[in-house]
Amino acid sequence: MEHKERAEAIYRIIGPKDNIIEPYNCMTRLRFRVKEESFTTKELEMIDGVKGINKSGDEWQLIFGPGTAAKVTAELKVLLAAIPAKEATLPAADAAKSTPSVAALAGRAGFGDGKELHEAIRRRNSTPGRDVLKKISHIFVPIIPAFIACGLITGLVNIFVKADPSLTTYPAVQLLAIAGNAAFWGLNLFVGVQAADEFGGTPILGGVMAAVISHPGLSSVTLFDTSLMPGRGGIIAVLLIAFFAATLEKRLHRIVPDMFDLFLTPLLVVVISTAVAIGICQPAGAVLSEAIGTAATTAIDSGGAVTGFVLGGTFLPMVMVGIHQGLTPIHAELLNRYGVTILLPVLAMAGAGQVGAAFAVYGKTKNNTLKKTILSALPVGFMGIGEPLFTESPCLWANRLSAPASAAHSAAPCRPPTESAPPPSAFRACR
Repeated sequence: MEHKERAEAIYRIIGPKDNIIEPYNCMTRLRFRVKEESFTTKELEMIDGVKGINKSGDEWQLIFGPGTAAKVTAELKVLLAAIPAKEATLPAADAAKSTPSVAALAGRAGFGDGKELHEAIRRRNSTPGRDVLKKISHIFVPIIPAFIACGLITGLVNIFVKADPSLTTYPAVQLLAIAGNAAFWGLNLFVGVQAADEFGGTPILGGVMAAVISHPGLSSVTLFDTSLMPGRGGIIAVLLIAFFAATLEKRLHRIVPDMFDLFLTPLLVVVISTAVAIGICQPAGAVLSEAIGTAATTAIDSGGAVTGFVLGGTFLPMVMVGIHQGLTPIHAELLNRYGVTILLPVLAMAGAGQVGAAFAVYGKTKNNTLKKTILSALPVGFMGIGEPLFTESPCLWANRLSAPASAAHSAAPCRPPTESAPPPSAFRACR
């Protein structure tokens, strides 16, 4: 399938337009929510290119891999934009569905049109922890391409300079070094803009507040016999002040008269938020960022293999359920403080170990279906996409253990075992 065809296939399953909420993507996944789940995981798995499916709360995540996820999401957004807002009917492919919608089931159960039931489900799934992780994802995912580009440039420049130190005198190399450092030099500004937007404020005001606490002119200001420090508190301080500024702005919009709102609200936001940033957010951010940096460096320095075992052993399960996004501010703060994130190489070893284990299983197993699954999943595993290896192989092994081997049985991953062979704990976990 082409990316447009994949988007159309997804729409035919999860549509109509009014049913789809907030489609967006991270590096490897198309993420969306729906009002009514009148479809099944199996339908989505049949779409060409879907390497896995995860559901975190009420958010569906289709795993496509780097590049593909962004392109499919873009095509889906174009498709949704081209469809009238008040679309009344499903596409033809959806009309034949026999699965009743949530609204239909709710109506049968005496819940009217199902709105009360939908709201109850939304409240149940919208826990504070999930909401925080979702906001973190929305803030940092758009910045990741800048990290990748600048990180690769910096790495290549460092390699060439190590090989020939005289290259540092060449203007082209000097410009590349500047380009490689640009994402990290402007990190606070980028986070401020994204955070303000996510918290419901004006993005540029978030960028302004990030610039205020990062401004080099702060070093010349003495407050209460203490010289202020540019960038104190790092990313944590930026997130705190962006949240405060966005909250203040929303409240001011409600109380400031319309004729004064255009100029008075942003003025008050910047003035009040500057005082809060210097007096509260920077000190609080400094404490938190110092704690993060100390904890990370101490764990790596003194924990040794135990730290590696804990971090590597828990990272892939965190990725599977989507809570690894909570680590992004920690990586960003480590980059901001030290110029490197010492946690990422340790966490990356989880994926490397997974690929190595897959090679070992491939060499030892006699199950041809399992071998084919590993071969199809290994290429994307090398690219850092571990979900196919993480999900498909255990399911095949669970089926293998739960019933006598047969070509028909092995060809259907996660298929329930026969009645004569009660499901073991491995199958229940897989299912």
